[in-house]
Amino acid sequence: MLRIDKTLLIAAFSGWLLALSFPRPDFYPLAWVALVPLLLVMDRRPFASGFWAGFTFFAVVLYWLNIVMTTFGGLDPFSSLVAYLLLVAYLALFFATATWLAWRVKQRLGIPVLLSLPIIWVASEFFRGWLLTGFPWALIGYSQQNFSPAIQSADVTGVYGVGLMLIAVNVLVAQLIQQPRQPFTRWAVIGVALLLSSHFGYGVWRSVQVVDERPEQLQVALIQGNFDQSQKWDPALQQATVERYLALSRQALKDAPDLFIWPEAATPFFLQDPSELSDRVHELPEQAGVPLLVGSPAYELGSSGDYRYLNSAFLIDTDGVSRGRSDKVHLVPFGEYVPLGKLLSFIDKLVVGVGDFSPGTISPLPLGEHKLGVLVCYEVIFPYLAREHVHLGADLLVNVTNDAWFGRSSAPYQHLAMARFRAIENRIWIARSANTGISALIAPSGKVTQSGPIFETLQMTGPVGLGAESTFYTRFGDLFAIVCVLLTALLAIAQGVVPRLRNKSAK
Repeated sequence: MLRIDKTLLIAAFSGWLLALSFPRPDFYPLAWVALVPLLLVMDRRPFASGFWAGFTFFAVVLYWLNIVMTTFGGLDPFSSLVAYLLLVAYLALFFATATWLAWRVKQRLGIPVLLSLPIIWVASEFFRGWLLTGFPWALIGYSQQNFSPAIQSADVTGVYGVGLMLIAVNVLVAQLIQQPRQPFTRWAVIGVALLLSSHFGYGVWRSVQVVDERPEQLQVALIQGNFDQSQKWDPALQQATVERYLALSRQALKDAPDLFIWPEAATPFFLQDPSELSDRVHELPEQAGVPLLVGSPAYELGSSGDYRYLNSAFLIDTDGVSRGRSDKVHLVPFGEYVPLGKLLSFIDKLVVGVGDFSPGTISPLPLGEHKLGVLVCYEVIFPYLAREHVHLGADLLVNVTNDAWFGRSSAPYQHLAMARFRAIENRIWIARSANTGISALIAPSGKVTQSGPIFETLQMTGPVGLGAESTFYTRFGDLFAIVCVLLTALLAIAQGVVPRLRNKSAK
């Protein structure tokens, strides 16, 4: 008879609750208590329970990967499922390592989970954002995207500070259930209450203090072409693609825009090559008197005579001349390139119609006296890229993306949620143009001032402010997370060394 491990079942329930706090359905209050069931049973099987909580969480949140791999990647359902489960299992290891180490520290050093797990959790999420090129999708703090007072601290700690608060509250609730009368519990309530008071107090204060308006503004026209991914790279549809973007841009002229923004790879050809279609695109800014930022593949001839292909955005001025090109820096592994290509040459990329790209360099584009920092597609989920653009003088961040890969899943909403944090971290406006949506304007407070529906052909014009506020995060980056990494390293070392020293001294 098949036995069901209730400990792992309860842990999986925690993962499911946590997944529900993310878009969609976006029940964000759940994140404050979702991990309580896991924490109540964690001592029984610390690694396995953390693993199954993480496995369930990522399996639910990232279900849309199967849409990408089967519909657009050409994988059969079985291969897609295997790849999906392997990725989910890999990501679940970060949950498992965090719960195991917190339990180990408690057993060997006597440090309560409340004092260790929030720090260890932040460290594990930070590592997830860097290890093997990084995949910081669905960090726990992102669940609070619609809870403004909870996320304003991102301009100091980044998204990681929000995550620490969530874990601390979850552990405290579990502590109150398990040991409500223990002296430590009373002190824990006071400590977490003070922590939350300062966190939300800062959030409320910043919500009032932050001014989304800027002395200088720009009217931007976001052009959402809405091209199905299966047709996007069809050479026979290149003419129709350009015509649709041109028509939508001309419609936007009634709102007197100062800048047109077309999404990632809006031109399914090399815009830098002379051609009739390329000429049509270059003529638009000249005829309309409005600069155009347009996503397009690009190439460079290397010193060895080989071509490097790039996923780029060009800024074309009102004289029809390109003022610069911004290239994608952080590529999608197995989507835009194959990691360790020579060793893994037998592996095809998952998506068709996309070249084998090379990474570019961060280079904001000049727009008059101002600069645009361009984040191509999922680059917006990497905080360091947005921060570096601001460091280099960007007055406006622009996210050009093509989320058609995700279909009508929750992924476009998750993607937008993460973009909101980049605005808060650097207190800068973000203009987001997406092929099939969600196109949006995001204020420095993280508020989405305008957004459109997915899979609709539209143009949307609205004001954005120019200029970034100098924040702690912009100046010092992920200092908070790095401190948590260092503390976690100390805990990991101490739990291995201290018991041995005690045993030696006892002898």
